Amino acid sequence: MSLTHTDQNGHAHMVDVSAKTDSARVARASGRVRAAPATLALICDNGLKKGDVLAVARIAAIQAAKKCWELIPLCHQIPLSGVTVEFELDHDNGTIHIQAQCKTTAPTGVEMEALTAVSVGVVSIFVIFGAVLNAGEAGQGFMNVAGAAAGRLRG
Repeated sequence: MSLTHTDQNGHAHMVDVSAKTDSARVARASGRVRAAPATLALICDNGLKKGDVLAVARIAAIQAAKKCWELIPLCHQIPLSGVTVEFELDHDNGTIHIQAQCKTTAPTGVEMEALTAVSVGVVSIFVIFGAVLNAGEAGQGFMNVAGAAAGRLRG
């Protein structure tokens, strides 16, 4: 098995995708933030002094997907045709679920953009409600990806 982002001498390099044809690609990633019930109630009631937590986190996540190529070394700059970020508050389990979906028509996939969107969305939530968060837990996980190279969903 060889690594795709190293050359024959072991030096890091960006993969050349110029010979690949453009194809429609979609990637989804998800994450979660655990919080106390009182914190979730503040988020639902828009009761935090810093404003609407989920609106800010959504914008931050979308911006992160758009800037992924500047944040992640060796990541290609690709034209995103769509980025959606959705949140679901699970009061029973004290969890905020975040899911990002990125779409493009390009010679390479959008997995890194979806993962970066979720990562920045999670961090934004922590930053905004950090003042009321005594103890919390964040996590993220790759869900699935679809694209011409994959040909199917996997996860």
